[in-house]
Formats: sequence, C-alpha cells, structure tokens
Amino acid sequence: MLLSIHQGTKSFGSLELFTKLNLVIKNQEKIALVGRNGSGKTTLLNILANEESLDSGEIASQSGLKIGYLKQVSFEDESLTLKQEVDKVLLEISEIQNELTKLSNELDNDASEKQLNRFANLQQRFEMLGGYEIEVEMVSILNSFGFYKEDFNRVLSSFSGGEKTRISFAKMLLSKPDILLLDEPTNHLDISTIEWLEAYLKKYPAAIILTSHDRLFLDRICDVVIEVEHGELVRFKGNYSSYVSVKKDRLAKQEKMYNYQQKEIERLETLIDKFRAKKNKAAFAKSKQKYLDRMDKIENPQGAQRAMSLTFKSRIRGGNDVLAMDKAQVGYDKTLLTVDLDLKRGHRLAIIGDNGSGKSTLMKTIMEDLPLLGGEMLWGHHIEVGYFEQNLHELSGNHSVLEEVWDEYPHLNKTQIRTVLGSFLFKGDDVFKSISVLSGGEKVRCQLAKLMLKGSNLLLLDEPTNHLDIESKEALEEALKNYDGTILFVSHDRYFIQQVANGVARIEDGKLVVNMLDVNEALQKKQSEEVITKSKESSPVVISNEKRRLRRQIEKILLELQEEHEHIEQLRDLRYEPEYYHDYQKMDELNQEIDRVNNELANKEQLWANLEEELHQLESLEKE
Repeated sequence: MLLSIHQGTKSFGSLELFTKLNLVIKNQEKIALVGRNGSGKTTLLNILANEESLDSGEIASQSGLKIGYLKQVSFEDESLTLKQEVDKVLLEISEIQNELTKLSNELDNDASEKQLNRFANLQQRFEMLGGYEIEVEMVSILNSFGFYKEDFNRVLSSFSGGEKTRISFAKMLLSKPDILLLDEPTNHLDISTIEWLEAYLKKYPAAIILTSHDRLFLDRICDVVIEVEHGELVRFKGNYSSYVSVKKDRLAKQEKMYNYQQKEIERLETLIDKFRAKKNKAAFAKSKQKYLDRMDKIENPQGAQRAMSLTFKSRIRGGNDVLAMDKAQVGYDKTLLTVDLDLKRGHRLAIIGDNGSGKSTLMKTIMEDLPLLGGEMLWGHHIEVGYFEQNLHELSGNHSVLEEVWDEYPHLNKTQIRTVLGSFLFKGDDVFKSISVLSGGEKVRCQLAKLMLKGSNLLLLDEPTNHLDIESKEALEEALKNYDGTILFVSHDRYFIQQVANGVARIEDGKLVVNMLDVNEALQKKQSEEVITKSKESSPVVISNEKRRLRRQIEKILLELQEEHEHIEQLRDLRYEPEYYHDYQKMDELNQEIDRVNNELANKEQLWANLEEELHQLESLEKE
C-alpha cells in the first residue's frame, strides 16, 4: 500500500463534495478516475497531491513517498533553456555522479574500507535512480514529446503554451515519482505522442491515477477504474470498457429494483390513504407510513444519467460534389501544406497529423478565413457550411447563453430556444449565465447547439470533443453517425475517429494523403511510420532499448492470448451444461461473456500484430 484515505469528507460552502471518501492506492496500480464533470475528480487529485486538505478523515502514506502531479505549467525562470530546465530534475543524479568522480580519484590514495563502502553506497543509489541510462532516456522522452537537439538551447519563453505543458510532462516523468497524478494528460498531444505515452505509462514501474476523456487511452493503460459518484468512490477491476459493461449491468439491475420499489411505494400509499381515516385501521396505516418513511429510496438510474441530446440534419440536400481542392497551397506567409481533395456527399473524413502540420490552418483556409497561397478550391452546388472552431472565438463573452443562441436565430421564440438549450444541459437559470464564465465543456455545448440549429449539409469540425465529458462525446458520436450530410473534421481522439469517420486524411511531408477504405488501417499505418521516423533520429542504444521493450511486451501479450484462448474454451464448454441450456437468462449472459472475451482476443491479437510489425521495422532499420 502506497497511500490510503479513510472516511474523508470535503465541502465547498454548502456543497458536500465528498461524504465517505475511502481509497487505497497499491504498488504499480494504473487507476482511471471517472465521473461526470463537477463530480470532484480534480479535487481528489489535489487532495492526493497535498494541494488541498480534507475537512475530516485520515490520510496515511508510505514513508518518503514521492508524488508527481501534472496540473498547471509554471516555470520560475523562463530565461532558462529547455535543457537547463529539464536538468533540474536530474540534480541528485548529477551530484552523485560528481561525488563518485571525486571519490574515484581519492581511492588512488585512500582505499580504506570506509571510503570503499561510501563509494559502493553512492554507486548503488546512482544505479537505482537510473543514472547510467538517464541521458539516453531524457533524449528519448524529449524526442517523443516533439523536442529535438535544435530545441534544447531554446529559452522557455519561446515555447507555446502546449509546448510548455509537454516540457513539464517530460520533467515529471524523468523525476520518477512513486505515484503519478495525471489530469487530462493527452491534452495538447497529437496521436503519435499519445500512442508513445500509452506504451510508456503501461510499463511505468509505479502507481498512476489519471483522469481522461480519451476512452482508448484509458482502455490501454488502466487496470482499475474508480468512479466518483454521489460523494463516494466505487472501485471496478479491469479496464474502461470492462467498467462500462459492468456499469451497464448494474444500472439495468438498479432500474428493475427502482421500478419494483416504486410499485411497492404506490401500493403502500394506496393502503395508507385508504385506512388513515378509519378508526380501527388507523394504527395499521400509521405503521405502514413509518415503514415507508424509513425505506431506503433507490435512485432512478434514468434520472441520474444526464447527457446532452442533439440531432444534426441538413436543411437542403446539396450536390454530390461537395468540395474539390487541386494543388491548393495552404499556409500563412509560406506554404505549409499542399492539398488535393475530392470530397463527396456522405464522406465523413477525419484529418490527422502531428501538431503544427497544418490541420487547423487547412480548416481556416476552407472557411476562407485565410487566403489560398496557390492552386484552386471549388465548392459544389448548394453547399451550406457549419463550422466548429476549436478556440470558440465565435462566442461572444458579453452575451448570456440564451442571448448567444437567440441572436443568431431570432425567428425562434424564447420557449423554442430554451427547449434546445435544455437538450444541451442548460437547465433553469443556466441559460442566463454569461458566456465569459462558462467552463470549456459548457462553451462547446453552446456552440454545438448553434451548429445544430443551422441545418448545414457540410460540417467542418476542428477538435469538437475538446472539453466534453465521455457521455457528451458519445451523444455527439451518435448524432454525427446519423447525420445525412458530409463531415470534414480534425481530432486527436482515436476512439471518436473510429466511431464517426468513414475515411482518414493524413498530413505527411507537407501533403494530404486520403484513405477512404479502412479507418483503423490508416491510424495504424501512421503509428508504424512514426516508429520508423523516430527510430531513424535515435541512437543505436535507444533502438536497442526499444527492441527489448517490444520483445517483453510481445512475450507478455502472447501469454495473455494463451490464457484468453483457454478461458473462451472453458466458457464454450459451459453451453453443454444443463445449468445453462435449461436457463435462458444464464445462457444469454454466458453468450454475452463469450462475445466480450472474443472482442478482447481480437484487440489483443491486433496489438500483438502491431508490436511484431514495429519490432520488424526496428530490426530492418538496424541492418541498414
């Protein structure tokens, strides 16, 4: 056990956030912290990081426990270079290395047992901190976050906000804490960096607690899910998909129990009303009323599940040819990207690429916010465009939510506008909130409400899932899958891409490469090519370390595959047991479990194939 909380409570004014907070963090657990926005996930991370205190309760931790928290970026001196800033976390290693060098020279004259023991102890500490590999690891981590040798001497003030976040992240990983606390760690990261981070965190030899709206990220890293709900924590064993399945079953059972209890309450209330006024039955009615008052009421699971509700529908059909770009040159002062694109009605095309490759610049050029630097762009017949801009600049900070939407659609009455806003979770007085005080998720929902009302037949979406919680993402996915128009969108959310897109446009080497055949194949191809590119820029030592890591992962997954195959055979054998084939419900549950294990097998076999491909590429590269 690394850290525990017992019977913790936390309030903010009259709001009771935690009432019975109980938590145990064990060695090397990878924990996903899930719950609706506002449920207290970030507050819990702050408590664990000792940035906020409990009102009551006990926190116990292992002696000398080191906690790393990725939250906000601040550097004491932004005139330092990237290398100087990162070297701060290597201070102890550097001091030990200097002391070892000094002692090594002294041993020529004084090889006493005391000096030899001191040298041995320092060397042991140096090895434990990874001193011999730390320089290679530092370069590898910085490279993986998109920083190369030419960046090492740049001063911190010259980096963007997103780059500073990645520098802070790299520093924290190099500091090797016993518990990593990560609040939305995939923000500001492109797909290739997210995939690298997944592999790194999966094998990280310490505990991790993280919040993320990236479901694929949670699935690939976490082996425990802790749900924050109604001021308490509920622990689930397994990854995020497993949690969703178990949660779904629990809600179904809760709904049955709720409906049964409601019928029982209705029956009791009928009896009480019937006999309350009768003298010889008054005591009976009173006892039933007491029983009813003491009854633990089951919450309506349907009422607890609040998600936005939206439907995108084209006002007019539009032509089959939506947008054509011929050698279109995209950029600001100089060409960043050359685009050949033939977008047809019904295409749902995801644009992917590294940060800075030109994704948002392309969207702004299509919207004619930026001029073409060369080439041609031609619109199809009756194409009406709806644009979602990731920085949400179209929202006016002076307006209320109601005014923001009503000003754009004045032909609708107040009741109609409020009904639409209600479906986007703006209830009651929420509609009078100023845009300037809205959270990121609320601003996204407001912009999506405006976009839905527009009725466009082409949607241009630049990172539409940023700031949305998982339930809202799922609602948006469902709406876009049922949309009758065309979609061109930018996203780093691989699960969202897999759910929505029927094609992928990848930016590579200053060009847009379109694949309308297989979304998963296009995403995997990008990952494989990133391995080759990064490996070419790495030293032989880094390549060798990466090969060892891949071989260990392959061995582990092959063992897991063997166990899964044995497990599914055992499950299939149960179909022939009378206990199951005489019980429809049990057989149905068994078949669902077989389907779940089959899906896990398919995912692991695909992962195994990807790892083998990466290893083959590294071995081929080493021979060149």
